[in-house]
Amino acid sequence: MSTEFFIARRYLLAKRKGLFTMITTLIGVAGVALGVAALIVTLAIMNGFQSDIKKKIIDAQAHLTVYGRMAPRDMDFFKTALKRDVRVAAESPFILGQAILTFDGRSTGVVVRGFDPALEFSVNNLKGSLVRGSWDRLEKPDGGGSRAIVLGEELARHLGLWLGDEAVLVSPQGAAAGLGLLPKMKKFKVVGMVRTGYYEFDNTMAYCSIATAGDFFGGAGGANGAGVKLKDINDAGPVAAALRKTLGAGYSVKTYADMNQTLFAALKLEKFVMSLVLALIILVATFNIASNLLMMSVEKLRDIGILRALGAGPAFIRAIFFWEGNLIALTGIGLGVLLGIGISVFISVYPVVELPSDIYYITKVPVSLTARDLLLTAGVSYVLCMLSTVYPALRASKISPVDAIRYG
Repeated sequence: MSTEFFIARRYLLAKRKGLFTMITTLIGVAGVALGVAALIVTLAIMNGFQSDIKKKIIDAQAHLTVYGRMAPRDMDFFKTALKRDVRVAAESPFILGQAILTFDGRSTGVVVRGFDPALEFSVNNLKGSLVRGSWDRLEKPDGGGSRAIVLGEELARHLGLWLGDEAVLVSPQGAAAGLGLLPKMKKFKVVGMVRTGYYEFDNTMAYCSIATAGDFFGGAGGANGAGVKLKDINDAGPVAAALRKTLGAGYSVKTYADMNQTLFAALKLEKFVMSLVLALIILVATFNIASNLLMMSVEKLRDIGILRALGAGPAFIRAIFFWEGNLIALTGIGLGVLLGIGISVFISVYPVVELPSDIYYITKVPVSLTARDLLLTAGVSYVLCMLSTVYPALRASKISPVDAIRYG
C-alpha cells in the first residue's frame, strides 16, 4: 500500500469535524451509483427490444435476399454461384408480387410470396410463426377450384377472414381478353394464419405455393428472387458484396439490415440519445466529487501544510487527491454496476412492467445485458469521475506550506 493511498483512505474513513463534507462524499458516491445503474438498465432494455425486433425480422426473412428475373435456365447458374461460397447454408427461390385481396366488400393491397415450403423453412423460421391452420395444405388445391393461401394474422383480422373462408386475389397485371386487358382474378381459401411479431409483415403478407404464384403472376417454373441463409449472420455484408460481383448487374442483393436500415438506424439513434441523456446524471455526480475534494482541501489545509513542510512535493499531494477521487469513483461505479445488473435481472424475471398483449406480441419488457455495455459504461463513468479530480488536486498541490500552517 502506497503512502498516498493510505492517507487518502484515512481521510475518507476517518470521522470528520464537518458533517457537510461527509454528506457531499455520500452524495457523490450515490450519484455515480444511480447514474451508472440507470444507464445500464436503459441500455439493457433497449438492447432487449433491438434484439427482439431483429429476431422477428430474421425469423420472417432470410439473411440475404436476391432479386432478379430467374427463368428456369437461369436457376442452375444462380445455384452454382451460391454453392461456390462456403459461407452459404441454404437457399430458397420465391415469386414475389403485389395484388389486391378482396373479401365481403373489403379490399386491401397485399404482397404475395410464393415459395416451396421445404426450401423456405430452411432459410427462415416462418414455419414456427404459424398460429392457426397448417402449412401442409398450401400445395393442395381445394376440390372446388380454390387455391390455398396463408395470411398474416393482422391482414386476416383487417379483412374479417378466418380459416376456410374464400377470398379473391386480383392481380394488377391484366390478362388478354377479346375486349382488351382484364384483371386476373382467382379464388383462394385461407388455410393458415401467421404471426411473426413484426407488424409490417403480419399486415401485408400473403403466402402461397411457388407453383400457384407462378401461375397467377406468370413465369411458371422460374422465380424473381431467392432467400439465402448463411452459416454466420455476421458474414451478411461480405457475402452480399461477393454475390453482387458474381451475379452481375441483373441481380440485386440485399442483406436483412439493408431491407430494414431505417428501423435499425432509428433504434441506434434512440439508444445513443438515451445514453447521452443518462450520462448527464453521472456528469452531475462528478461535480459533487469535485466539490467534495475542494471542501476537503480547505478542511485539511493545515495537514497539507505539515506534509509539505515534512518534504512532500506537489506530486505527492496531487496523488492523495487523485486517490480520494479514485476511491469515490470506484465505490460508486461498483455499486452502480451491481445495482444495474440486479434491476435488469429482476425486470427480466418478474413482470414488473407488463405490456398490453393486444398491442405488443410480448407481455414483459425484454432485457439483454452485454459485457460490452457494462465495460463501456464503467469506463466512461470512471474517466468522467477522474477528470473531476484534476482541478482540486492541482489547487491543493499549489498551497504554500507556510501559509497553510499559518492560516490552517
